[in-house]
This record gives sequence, C-alpha cells and structure tokens, in this order.
Amino acid sequence: MKDPHPMRVIALANQKGGVGKTTTAINLATALAAIGEKVLLLDLDPQGNASTGLGVPKDEREPSSYDLLLAERPLSDVSQETAIPRLHIAPATLDLLGLEMDIAQSPDRAFRLKKALAAHSGGDPQFSYVLIDCPPSLNLLTLNALAASEAILVPLQTEFFALEGLSQLMQTVEHVRSTLNPQLDILGVVLTMADQRNRLTTQVEKDVRETLGDLVYKTIIPRNVRVSEAPSFGKPVLLYDMNCPGSKAYLQLASEIIRREKALNAHDQ
Repeated sequence: MKDPHPMRVIALANQKGGVGKTTTAINLATALAAIGEKVLLLDLDPQGNASTGLGVPKDEREPSSYDLLLAERPLSDVSQETAIPRLHIAPATLDLLGLEMDIAQSPDRAFRLKKALAAHSGGDPQFSYVLIDCPPSLNLLTLNALAASEAILVPLQTEFFALEGLSQLMQTVEHVRSTLNPQLDILGVVLTMADQRNRLTTQVEKDVRETLGDLVYKTIIPRNVRVSEAPSFGKPVLLYDMNCPGSKAYLQLASEIIRREKALNAHDQ
C-alpha cells in the first residue's frame, strides 16, 4: 500500500563553508515544525553543529547517523525527539570522520542513506520532511545525502565569491544526476547573512537573481546577532528570540517552501 504521506527528503548543501548552511538547517526544520509539519533533521556533519544547535549534548548522541549509515541501527532507533514539538534529530558524532574507510569496499557505499530512509518510509515515527545537513565538502557523506534526496536546498551567502561557489555546486549536482541520482532537483537557493545596507549584498542579490531567476527564494535571511547567538544556548533562533528579524525570516522561508511545494504538486497532478 502506498504511503499517503511520503517523506520529502531535502539536502542542505554548499561546498563552501561558513554560508549559514547549518543555521538554515536548524531554523528551517524548526519553522516547518512550527507550521505543523513533522520533521527530521539528519545531521551528517562530523562536527555535529546541528545537533549542538538543537540542544543535544555530546554524551547523548548514541546511536547516531554513523550507526544508520553503517546499517547497524534503523532510523527509528537513531532519531530522537527535541524540545520542539514535531521535530526529531538524528545526531552526528565524530565517528562520521571514519565512515569513508569503514565502508570503502562496500559496493553500495554511496547509497547507504537512501536504503536506510527507504526502509523507514511509512514507519514510525512518520516524517513529512527529512532535512539533511551536509558537511561543507564533496565527500562520501555528501554523496550519500545527494543520492538519497529528491532535492537540494542551497544556502548562499551574499558575498563576492557567491556565484563562483554556486557554479561549483551546480557541477556537483550534474555529476550526481549522471552517476547516482537522475531525479535530483534544485529545490531553491536561499540568500543568507544579508545586510541590505551594504551595496555588495544588493549587487550579489541582483546577480544571483539574474542568473537563476525563480530558483532564488524571495525570502532573504538577514545578518542578525540573535541568529548567531542562539546555537550557543542549544536553541534554534525561533525559541531563543521569536520576534527577531532572523526568526521572522525563517518562518517566512518555511511558508514560501510549502507554497512552492503545493504549487509543484498541483502542477504534477
């Protein structure tokens, strides 16, 4: 019997670090949960910053996403509830650093995550969205995320080299499409750390929108001190300060994503 609410699997990826990828993963997952979606944030970055940002202490991250990729534990064992209703996390540990060596000889090494998610589909707990926080590099962890995902969401910092980094990522997406996952789509590009008083921000936004058109979300995530402070308290910014500009932007982004998804589904039908 077909699952009436199939999981929508989305990777948040950018090969360039420091672009607000993990911050976006944490706060978008929280915002989607806040508007009624059941969400899993799957932390695939060995640094575990998404796990820290959702308040999971390092001594409470077992079993982890490493165990999931080793095929030693199912997703239902690895996912744990957070302080946010309807939001679960599959936490990350430094063990992920050794994963490449652990499964290097395995013929399905790039499809471990896809198989784990497929095995869980329709299981308990049921998720409407799985967001994967990828490491800032093209390694086996990122390839597993892209092979398992239907779409990729790209956080892009409004800085001078933004378009150069984006072109590298697009090449990666094309490579994954041709070798691992022909169905992989670009869900969209979200501009992050924007300072609208800065002429460079305005120029980068103009260039990105001219290059990518409707792929770029209307919502822009501003550079906001409260967003930067929140992870040190183990909270998404929506719990830390719901009324700050960053919180409002992430709620707006979640609503924009849901609207686009509904329009896409209506078009497909």
